Amino acid sequence: MNYEDAVKKIDELQMFAKKHSLDHTRTFLSCMGVPQQGKKIIHVAGTNGKGSVCRYLQAILSAEGKKTGLFTSPHLVSIRERIRIGEELISQERFVQVFEEAEEVAGRMEAEGLTHPTYFEFLFGMAMKYFDEEQTEYIILETGLGGRLDATNCIENPVMTIITSIGMDHTEILGDTIEKIAAEKAGIIKPGVPLICDGTNPEALMVLKKTAENAGADCREISDCAFKIRKITEKDLEFSTVNLYDGTAMWNLPTTASYQPVNAVLALEAASRLIAKPSVSWRQVLWQTSWKGRMEEVLPGWILDGAHNMPAVRALAESIRMQEPFRSPEGKLIVLFSAVKEKDYRDMIQYICREIPADLFVVTKIPDERGVRTEELLKQFPQWTAGKVVAKDTVREACGYVVSCKKEQDRVYCFGSLYLVGEMEALLREAARC
Repeated sequence: MNYEDAVKKIDELQMFAKKHSLDHTRTFLSCMGVPQQGKKIIHVAGTNGKGSVCRYLQAILSAEGKKTGLFTSPHLVSIRERIRIGEELISQERFVQVFEEAEEVAGRMEAEGLTHPTYFEFLFGMAMKYFDEEQTEYIILETGLGGRLDATNCIENPVMTIITSIGMDHTEILGDTIEKIAAEKAGIIKPGVPLICDGTNPEALMVLKKTAENAGADCREISDCAFKIRKITEKDLEFSTVNLYDGTAMWNLPTTASYQPVNAVLALEAASRLIAKPSVSWRQVLWQTSWKGRMEEVLPGWILDGAHNMPAVRALAESIRMQEPFRSPEGKLIVLFSAVKEKDYRDMIQYICREIPADLFVVTKIPDERGVRTEELLKQFPQWTAGKVVAKDTVREACGYVVSCKKEQDRVYCFGSLYLVGEMEALLREAARC
């Protein structure tokens, strides 16, 4: 079997979306020969910011010489992005090897009357097998959806749990209030296991603290008072922290995303609990660490962001407004937007029309049946803006149109769907090679 065949077989699993119990996933891991004992696992849940916290924390642990595995989702371009150790994605060869091991186990389970793991469960099992075979010291796990019933929550004894910002998303599954959603995320909290959480939402924080208290878990909240953005430039930002980490309270990030300092502080707080005495400059580590698809400038003036729900769009709009002083007076602001049907795309459109000073909106449909039709997106914008709105049937056509009309001083912000960001990432990288 080659890599392409393995990816195709895994992609086919998406047609079977029936979620299994945590016991089913534990059985899968057990049959894979992956023990839970002796694993230093950090479990991360939340609505937005999970991937960034995971990435920052992994970067610090790796810099400290700790062999650290990272499992995240979704991926933008390559499925291998979901499974990495340190800075390295799992290789194609190892991906195929671990896939074959997992598929053999899944086949045995089916022969015994159990059903095949789902897409996410299967990749989770592959990741855990890979980390076990590579003898990683730490494993950082990002939940896929929610927390309480997420496949990753079959892990019973993590060394730490982290819950990032909580907002209204996936309400049809997680609940229609912040409190209900927080309760689902709080499902990863374990008895006696320290919790570090984003404390900027009072309603969510109340649920998290109560759950931690009932579990006898120490809770460290990171509030708005824990950090302050000191300076933002065209390419990066500087922030300070109340607590000293690595002997400093001043930090720089290679991003203009105003939502990233809280994620960096969550990671710093976690690292300070895991590493008693830093041996490297964490300040330097963060300065050299980025996360794809988060206010990522892939080419000059082309910024990709994974904002795909209302809380994330609000945070993105704030970051864009903070960048306005650095935009050339002659430069235009262009928004390239798409969305999936289950998101509150109408509310997102209303908000970005009101809060983002765009000169041109370009809408398109992602290549997925969940994508909102271009005609529907085109119909929504004129209700909230008198600006120019252009519709293109495919992401490639939309990209080509923006390329044809973008001037050097213009800035393009692409967001609304992670599928869109992944497609644009690949197209722009392709264009850069030509």
